[in-house]
Amino acid sequence: MTETTKTHVILLSCGSFNPITKGHIHMFEKAREYLHKTGRFIVIGGIISPVHDSYGKPGLVPSRHRLTMCQLAVQSSDWIRVDPWECYQDTWQTTCSVLEHHRDLMKRVTGCILSNVNSPSTTPVIGQPQNQTRPIYQNNSNINNKPTAVKLWGKMSESLGKICCVRPHSERFTFVDENANLGTAMRYEEIELRILLLCGSDLLESFCIPGLWNESDMEVIVGDFGIVVVPRDGADTERIMNHSSVLRKYKDNIIVVKDDINHPMSIVSSTKSRLALQHGDGHVVDYLSQPVIDYILQSQLYINTSG
Repeated sequence: MTETTKTHVILLSCGSFNPITKGHIHMFEKAREYLHKTGRFIVIGGIISPVHDSYGKPGLVPSRHRLTMCQLAVQSSDWIRVDPWECYQDTWQTTCSVLEHHRDLMKRVTGCILSNVNSPSTTPVIGQPQNQTRPIYQNNSNINNKPTAVKLWGKMSESLGKICCVRPHSERFTFVDENANLGTAMRYEEIELRILLLCGSDLLESFCIPGLWNESDMEVIVGDFGIVVVPRDGADTERIMNHSSVLRKYKDNIIVVKDDINHPMSIVSSTKSRLALQHGDGHVVDYLSQPVIDYILQSQLYINTSG
């Protein structure tokens, strides 16, 4: 398959990120690596969306801290970005609503309709310009120059930054109304673009807990968007999926990353990181990046809290 015929993917991860760990970043990297190896996908970007403060989880530090830690954790990445939209809403948002927000946002930025797992768009997901102006990546020396995945995400991120972006050195994260006029919508050559939910096997397992998830939301998340699962602690994803009628129904929409279950990052968690911080455990350097550790110590986070 050529680059333009492969499905272009944006990985979206929702969660507390309390704090963000090396394991979270490892999850993104392993998912991208695995999807590329299938030969069917090109991952052009990753989005980290921390949960709203009103989520109500014990020990959840304010979103301003979690957003900053996330930004510090991905500051060297050229494809993962932090999005504060979820934190900036008036109240907690469901995972389904976050996915739908980003789908609609991408639709506005690209000027096209995104496809989903069950029914790929019959029109280009990112299509040719409606006017006669030259496509954005054509130049006088080579009119057939095609946009690469890196260029595509870079240009999309640039436009997304006009709507909702993170600036770690500001007193407050910049947020611009998504109805703001962005000018001419970006348009590219024909590619298929999908947003997939990236998660660990613990989130997948939570789908099997009766009453925890709204069934219609699960239908949209798994049926319309699709999930990429990076197993943790050697979890049996096959067994998990067999325990949920929705997961069984949309089994083909769930991509399980075949990772090394003995990889040290597979056992890293935010809970272990908080406990290590509270106990002065030197192993915290194995769980968190140094910029995140420095910020936690500077802000005195997690030190005197339980769990």
